[in-house]
Amino acid sequence: MATRDLTIPGERHPEKAHRADKAQPKKPDWIRVKAPVSEGYKQTRDILRTNKLVTVCEEAGCPNVGECWSQGHATMMIMGEICTRGCTFCNVATGRPDALDTFEPGRVAHAVQTLGLKHVVITSVDRDDLEDGGAEHFAQTIRAVRHRSPDTTIEILTPDFLKCPPSALEKVVEAKPDVFNHNLETVPGLYPTVRPGARYFHSLRLLQKVKELDPAMFTKSGIMVGLGEDRQGVLQVMDDMRSADVDFLTIGQYLQPTPKHHAVERFVTPDEFKAFEKSAFGKGFLMVSATPLTRSSYHAGDDFARLRAAREKKLGLV
Repeated sequence: MATRDLTIPGERHPEKAHRADKAQPKKPDWIRVKAPVSEGYKQTRDILRTNKLVTVCEEAGCPNVGECWSQGHATMMIMGEICTRGCTFCNVATGRPDALDTFEPGRVAHAVQTLGLKHVVITSVDRDDLEDGGAEHFAQTIRAVRHRSPDTTIEILTPDFLKCPPSALEKVVEAKPDVFNHNLETVPGLYPTVRPGARYFHSLRLLQKVKELDPAMFTKSGIMVGLGEDRQGVLQVMDDMRSADVDFLTIGQYLQPTPKHHAVERFVTPDEFKAFEKSAFGKGFLMVSATPLTRSSYHAGDDFARLRAAREKKLGLV
């Protein structure tokens, strides 16, 4: 059997090939970014290539890749580049993944040390083919980074472990990441069309369970806007997250990767993002990042420092 060529849209997203094309509207001025050309960008790219690592920066087509990589920041994507889910917003390839690479945790740890990262974000594809959803692989990667770079803070962005026993989440929490992030992605009413393989209240419960397992662990979640939600729906998601004691909220503009993906219903203005930020802080989040270009790991290191400072202030430690 020939190897799939993930540069070909039909092979990258076979589950979307039959979908009718949806117009991609012109991006407003506040969303445009410069092409990545800096020396720092090239150095980061070379380190990642040398260690044979996949990043969500490239796989998901993040608009901030030039800025982040130029500063030596990258979000490592473990467990391969093929996801078992077919979310309509996502540009990560869909299909049957390869077996786990037992040497990957060590390579991630080596790259973190080589890049000299003070804060690293580690995410993954969904691995519904694995009994534990890849939880042990996450834990091994966290431990490997801790061993090589003990002063580096670790943020993970996990799948939902929907089909896994409770022990899967427990394994990941026991490995003690500094921040546990799991994105709700959108309002519950849009899940059937945007995130069909997931369940809103399961994801919400996952975040709540992390706090029950380790009350001191920071939790984080994010959504995209511009998919067809309304303002009241976004505010309700904020309330749901706060009921699960989520500390950090991110909100960013959805950008359509290809004509086969979910359409951009509208571009949310910077003023609307500022209003979301104000509302979120009013609801009790310790940290909020709400801008058109916000992504889960955008400025994650700086935001983590602010998150920790906000908790210390709340507890009267400063």
